[in-house]
Amino acid sequence: MKVILKESITGLGSPGDLVKVKSGYGRNFLMPTGKAIPATEENLKAYETEKAQLAELENKKIADAEVINSKLSGFELEIKVAVTEEEAMYGSIGTKEISEALIEKGFEIDRQSIRLPEGVLKELGEFELDIELHPEVISKIKIILKPE
Repeated sequence: MKVILKESITGLGSPGDLVKVKSGYGRNFLMPTGKAIPATEENLKAYETEKAQLAELENKKIADAEVINSKLSGFELEIKVAVTEEEAMYGSIGTKEISEALIEKGFEIDRQSIRLPEGVLKELGEFELDIELHPEVISKIKIILKPE
């Protein structure tokens, strides 16, 4: 199935790119979320007229992501967690908890943007992780898990 991308998607392309995807991915994710439209003759012509607007919108998204990236650079997030007497954590810390802690600190970061390279955090200590603010702008932050 061929689609026209309306926004940047990691590993797929930029706005305006004509890409071939599996039909389920296109029908069930890209089109319902507004990230792509079917590549018909009519849509190709309509897209050419609004191409400049989409490019401007994409540049604005990148600029906004760069602003957040500059605020996040060197940022350390400290999260206090409940532990047993042996200093073992109860449960784990995932993207939801990290996103909530970032919101408390004033950063509106969506949990789907948080990348945990080794999966959920299950022990105390310092961890470095990526936050994908935009497919072209990835920020690194340090998470410090301390006992409550």
